[in-house]
Amino acid sequence: MDCSGFLFTDHALKAMISRFIRANEVEEVVNSGEIIKYYTSDKPYPSNLLLKFVNDRPLHVVVAQNPETKGCIIITCYEPDPHMWSADYKEKREKL
Repeated sequence: MDCSGFLFTDHALKAMISRFIRANEVEEVVNSGEIIKYYTSDKPYPSNLLLKFVNDRPLHVVVAQNPETKGCIIITCYEPDPHMWSADYKEKREKL
C-alpha cells in the first residue's frame, strides 16, 4: 500500500506491545505485504488483512486507508497461529 503516514490505534499499540511486534515491522508488512483478505464493509473505511514474513516470522496486519489523505490506520497486528491458519498463513482453517 502507498501510505502518506501511519496512525496506530490503541488496540494495535497494545497488540504490538504484548506480541513483541515493532512499528517498523508493521510498516514493512503494510508497505510490501500481500493482501490476503478484504473487509469491504468495515467502517469508517474498508480494511485489508495483509501477510508478510519479516525476519522469517509471519505477520498479519489489518489496515485501513483514508482515501482522502492516503494515511494508513493500523487496526491490529499479530503472528498467525499455525493451528488456526493454513500452512502458508493465507487462509483460516475450518473449525472442527
